[in-house]
Amino acid sequence: MRLRNLAGGLLLGTGALAALNTGLRYEGELESPLDGDDGTFRWRGMDVAYTEAGDPAEPDLILLHGVNAAGSSGEWRAVFDAFAADFHVVAPDFPGFGRSDRPPLRYSAALYEDFVRDFLGDFDDPAVVASSLSAAYAARAVDADDPSADVSIRGFVGVCPTTVAGPSPPKPWLRELLRSPVLGDALFNLITSKPSIRYFNADHGYDDPTNPSEEWTDYEWRTSHVENARFAPASFISGYLNSDLNLTAAFAAMETPPTIVWGREAEVSPLSDGRDLADAADARLVVFDRAKLLPHVEHPDRFVETVEEALVAGATA
Repeated sequence: MRLRNLAGGLLLGTGALAALNTGLRYEGELESPLDGDDGTFRWRGMDVAYTEAGDPAEPDLILLHGVNAAGSSGEWRAVFDAFAADFHVVAPDFPGFGRSDRPPLRYSAALYEDFVRDFLGDFDDPAVVASSLSAAYAARAVDADDPSADVSIRGFVGVCPTTVAGPSPPKPWLRELLRSPVLGDALFNLITSKPSIRYFNADHGYDDPTNPSEEWTDYEWRTSHVENARFAPASFISGYLNSDLNLTAAFAAMETPPTIVWGREAEVSPLSDGRDLADAADARLVVFDRAKLLPHVEHPDRFVETVEEALVAGATA
């Protein structure tokens, strides 16, 4: 009788948890957080969403968002319009994030490196601005020492670039736990609840915790509660999106010296990492006071000026 009651309680609890997960799912249409024209890049059977703006006759500027549980091209919301004044600016949502397809794959750094290479290869000599892990993926795409890297770019700006943003070595048990249909869904809903989003933004992303608006927090919640939202972040949280690229060597080998932008108050990726990387790769380092991992959101005007200066310097180098 006790076993029967226990089994019944477990079934009831599992059913209640599944119902809660379903109730938390966002069923509406996820709009682009950027002001521009929506497009689709068909890649490996997936529709990858992007937003573009500016005159297509102007030089291409590709903005690659960082990877986190609620990552999307909306990371560039504060600078997208300003860049569109002088560039043909394009910002994709990585597969598994934002408005792009989110099949239940076991996402990996290699997959994103391939995606970035193929996406950049669709443009003629673009400039690239990439945040956090995406900077490593882009650096792989143009790595002169990698025979599969055949992409040419005319300038590169990395924002707090890193190759590691999760446990190393990766934790397979954690990835499979987050991928599980009921408990994994519940854990991910907890990680991406609005209180958690506010906490991680204040602790990691922004020096000023009031910077992200409630409207933006709501968008981050919605983008992390659509169907299959947990699968790509499950690989991120468990360390499978870490890159094995030698970032220093890749930066040093770039034909046009890269510019590195760093927030002075960043803690997850401390400024000392940026100084070491810039010194070893002979790259330009620009430090933003009163900023953490998102200086382009906290100080958009200066960030746009910094990128434009970097591209002009690269063109005359």
